[in-house]
Amino acid sequence: MMLRSTRILSGAFAGLLLLLCLLAGCNREKKRVIAVVPKGRAHLFWQSVNAGAVAAARETGAEIVWNGPASETDIPGQLQIVETMINRRVDAIVLAPIDKTALVNVVERAAKENIPVVIFDSGIDTDKIVSQVATDNYAAGRMAGERLGKVLNGKGKIVMVKVQPGAASTMAREQGFEDEIKEHFPGIQIADSRYGMADFAKSLAVTENMMTAHPDLKGMFASNESSTVGAVQALKGRKSNVVLVGFDWSPTLLEDLKNGVVDSLVVQDPFKMGYESVMAAVHKLDGKPVEKIKNLPPRLVTRENLNAPDLQAQLNPDLKKYLQ
Repeated sequence: MMLRSTRILSGAFAGLLLLLCLLAGCNREKKRVIAVVPKGRAHLFWQSVNAGAVAAARETGAEIVWNGPASETDIPGQLQIVETMINRRVDAIVLAPIDKTALVNVVERAAKENIPVVIFDSGIDTDKIVSQVATDNYAAGRMAGERLGKVLNGKGKIVMVKVQPGAASTMAREQGFEDEIKEHFPGIQIADSRYGMADFAKSLAVTENMMTAHPDLKGMFASNESSTVGAVQALKGRKSNVVLVGFDWSPTLLEDLKNGVVDSLVVQDPFKMGYESVMAAVHKLDGKPVEKIKNLPPRLVTRENLNAPDLQAQLNPDLKKYLQ
């Protein structure tokens, strides 16, 4: 009887050990969960960021939770998403803040709760972040200003189709553009600038209004994808030959570039931005050093260099490979 009891206890103990080993194995194999929160979901730019984030996750064995507001002006919606990710206790947060001040409190809350935050695309007014991965937006704005100034031979009246107040990335582009024009092209007058609020229809409307107010217009700069699309629609609607330097790209905008409606586009590398942001989060979790500010260089796309192999690779990442 005692022998049987001893066997039963030994079996139970062995089972317990096996269970503990299995649980330990499960814990070791648990994937790190990294929340990636863009400014919006509608534009091709954010889809490319998503693909880059997924590429980094596959490489490192992490899991991506992708969620952003439907509109790039929905600050409360983005705040709620980040709060949800903190409450969910994700391992890290990768965030493109819609507004540089409105998201400060929630980012600092995440830092206090030991959830590292990597900022991408656009800056924020706090140092409680692990890293910032973004295009050098000020340099990109200056690049656009130099292009437009040269095409117009340093003369003429121009306007700017801006994005929205408080968005650090586009504000830096717009400032860079203005500084370049004022410093190197004194014969060019920035006659007007209005916000399209990251919306195609509103960008179209403000462009049309500025064209009406300034019938002698020679050029314009649009500082993101939505403002560029709105400006293009206005130019097409009026069959105008105003020179447009835009920002970001889409297949439709590249067609407009080929057809001469758009003079040139300053483009970013959103796939790389998503990839590098997630890698920065993983490196922080692994205790590896992380670069605090990582600037990605912008590129100018014209009809002359559009078919360059390296540029085509940047413009056309295989989204289906990562998002389906």
